[in-house]
Amino acid sequence: MSKMQKFFIQTFGCQMNVYDGQRIAAMLEKHGLTQTDEISDADLIILNTCSVREKATNKVYSALGRIRCAKKESALFGIVGCVARESGADAFKRIPELNFVLGPQSYHKLPEIITNPESRLLNIDLTGLEKFDELPQMNKSPLVAYIPVQEGCNHCCTYCIVPYTRGREISRPFNDIVADTINAAKTGAIEICFLGQNVNGYKYTDENGKLYRLSDLIKEAAKLPEIHRIRFTSSYPTEMSDDLIEIFGNEEKLLPFLNMPIQSGSPRTLKRMNRPDDLSIYRNIVSKLKSVRPDIQISSDFIVGFPDETEEDFTETLNIAKEIKYINSYSFKYSPRPHTAAAIMPNQISEQIKSVRLQKLDAQLNENQREFNMSCIGQEMVCLLEGIDKTKRHLVFRTQYMQQCIVEKPDYEIEPLQKIKITDANKASLRGEIIK
Repeated sequence: MSKMQKFFIQTFGCQMNVYDGQRIAAMLEKHGLTQTDEISDADLIILNTCSVREKATNKVYSALGRIRCAKKESALFGIVGCVARESGADAFKRIPELNFVLGPQSYHKLPEIITNPESRLLNIDLTGLEKFDELPQMNKSPLVAYIPVQEGCNHCCTYCIVPYTRGREISRPFNDIVADTINAAKTGAIEICFLGQNVNGYKYTDENGKLYRLSDLIKEAAKLPEIHRIRFTSSYPTEMSDDLIEIFGNEEKLLPFLNMPIQSGSPRTLKRMNRPDDLSIYRNIVSKLKSVRPDIQISSDFIVGFPDETEEDFTETLNIAKEIKYINSYSFKYSPRPHTAAAIMPNQISEQIKSVRLQKLDAQLNENQREFNMSCIGQEMVCLLEGIDKTKRHLVFRTQYMQQCIVEKPDYEIEPLQKIKITDANKASLRGEIIK
């Protein structure tokens, strides 16, 4: 085929995948390719995939089927990320036209396809942190820079495929993360989001025996004058150590917002999930956080219809949602995933029951979110510009609580951080006015 000139990439799933997608794009641009939004115009087509739920995997293969029909004949295409790791060589059987299948630790090998387009490339090894050494630094950072601090997870929740697709937990060297953070600040970032499947479990011991934690990374990022906002995701409850709780109370750049998934309010269900089943521990962490940072707000993730979940178990989930008053949460029906213990547990719950329970839980979570959003009316918040809406008449900002705030587009240039007075709200978003 002729020399590759353009690439198309579509990213599915979590913020870690968003980061991976950004780095893939930067790597390919270093090799002389330019990004296009049109599949039919691309010489190289990449689906950056997520397999945390069955629906996500199905979306990937549905997209692959459409690409097969829409791409030009000479274009190469393939998958990278978690679906690639999950499917392995079977992906080639399912979509014979695929040219490459690269796991989440292997996408730095994409240039091999550029230099040898006639080959078929399969690499789903969990090779640790090699990709971070191979990838070039970003020349330009988005306003929000996602900085991975680790790969994989050791907690092995019985429903979760991450330990299989991303491997066991490995923390990156402290100095490497600091270097990435400094580079992001110098190339345009004003917000840092530290990433990890178990981000608050970050631990790295250097050659002198000094132990570094996530709180140390936050302190280093806060020293950079270009950085105005710091956050991290996603947190595991029992990894919320006292040093991390304390930094919420003394570092103003750390946003007063924490995603700390509980998944269920039933100790019985949590035990079957292999998650912390003593809810007093979770409640105590929330209490400590609010004592050091009274304005902090919590978001969560929930799974309904886990195997053998009873109505009593589900009621306990509703109760914890009411009690903690999460301001923004993600809730899902349990989805059996391959290579997980829960997939073969007895007493799988019917889709009908899952749907009813999800509807009830969403009603409670939506009410929590609406109540908090309404409480923001009249407040002044410093918000970060996210972009322009589809009408081209409004700007979209993010508050310190990750709420979407919509503002009428002014007829003058503005800085990306703006003080905004909140004038209205609904369940989904806020409305506001820029304070001049």
